[in-house]
Amino acid sequence: MENLPSWPNLVSGLVLSAVIAAVAYRREALSPSGVVGALLSGTVMFGLGGWEWGLLLIGFFISSSLLSLYRAEEKAGLAEKFAKGHRRDLGQALANAGVGMGLAVASLFWSRPLLYGACAGAMAAVNADTWATEIGVLSRKSPRLITTGRRVEVGTSGGVTGLGMLVSLAGAAFIGLLAAVGAWFGAHSASVATAAFVGGTVGGTVGSLFDSLLGATWQGIYWCPRCEKETERPLHRCGTAAQPVRGYTWLGNDLVNFLSSVAGALVAAGIGWLYLGNLG
Repeated sequence: MENLPSWPNLVSGLVLSAVIAAVAYRREALSPSGVVGALLSGTVMFGLGGWEWGLLLIGFFISSSLLSLYRAEEKAGLAEKFAKGHRRDLGQALANAGVGMGLAVASLFWSRPLLYGACAGAMAAVNADTWATEIGVLSRKSPRLITTGRRVEVGTSGGVTGLGMLVSLAGAAFIGLLAAVGAWFGAHSASVATAAFVGGTVGGTVGSLFDSLLGATWQGIYWCPRCEKETERPLHRCGTAAQPVRGYTWLGNDLVNFLSSVAGALVAAGIGWLYLGNLG
């Protein structure tokens, strides 16, 4: 084991996660199981990776939670299309932070700079996708399916808009910037900071696009015969069992988010390797 875990960091991570989770629960940004997910992900990433790793998680969670509240009344009518609401549960927490947690554990055994950059890519991917979803649905232009360009209803899985793609890039760059700041103040070289920023921005953008691609092709999508609406839920909000219409039923929204973060991490790791070589 190259890097021993820091007990003060573990305790600090638990305490900080508990404070953030408590506030988020009171603000209805987390469900009870989501509180558990926040405690687990925060403790692991902050405790094993260090404050700069924890900063990526905090940046994602706070920014995405705030955006979910932005013009919430206008977005309320789209809730029936999505698999889950704005209150994140344990599954969502693990889907969004699972790759980062795994990389934090791996950093105990392997080179930290390269894995840190990969973590930036993973967190940037889920952040970019969340920003794109929360703001993209407010676009005045109808979304187009990413695979065919066909116009689809707002909230349709795989549908993208120019506004959404621009915001997606901004969300990825935001995490990339946090990663660069963390690397710089964490006494890493300028090369590590640059690799973290570029890897996070590019990896996050690619991961978000991959999320949309999966949403348009393989993600399980259903049709509620009672409401006559498409949804990501096998059991619609009205209580009616929805019928599968496309994709694989085992590939739900949480797994799509997880896979998009894997894509973001791989792209960022590749960029980090090009920048850092044997130092990564």
